[in-house]
Amino acid sequence: MKKTWIIAAAAAGLAMLAAVPQLAPVGTAARPAAAKPEIGYLAPPFELETLDGGRLGIALGERERPVVLNFWASWCDPCRLEAPILAGLHEKYGDRLDIYGVNGTNNDDLNSVRAFVKLYGYKFPTLLDRKGEVFDKYRLLGYPTSFLIDRHGVIRDMIVGLPGYAEFERRVLALMKY
Repeated sequence: MKKTWIIAAAAAGLAMLAAVPQLAPVGTAARPAAAKPEIGYLAPPFELETLDGGRLGIALGERERPVVLNFWASWCDPCRLEAPILAGLHEKYGDRLDIYGVNGTNNDDLNSVRAFVKLYGYKFPTLLDRKGEVFDKYRLLGYPTSFLIDRHGVIRDMIVGLPGYAEFERRVLALMKY
């Protein structure tokens, strides 16, 4: 009985460790873009229309700054809670970090998207995934989901759900060291 309990506790501990997101180690060489975007792999490239009519996205290769690629929808309650965090991080680190908000426009209303951006004071670009192609390419399970991508185009971290300001900031600061 005691041996069974110890084995079950050890298995539960290992499962908990596996669930904790890990940053890719500094100096880790990038692997080619994965079929499913994963930490340590190059971020899949894409380009989308922006809310203001431009075009923007993620390209393979070097970038001037790291980027937080945040997937959201206006009807998503956790996205509403996360919005002030993203706006605050952009205000504080926008000179050293790009933030792109990718809206799932195929499941959203453009008027609601505009209202959301205005309400939360987004000053970073909002990209419109009108066909859901980037959502599919990044194999998202839901909103909000953020990919933290370094200057070399490597995914260094992934945030699913709502971690809170302090945790999000900690991860952004770790990203900016690459």
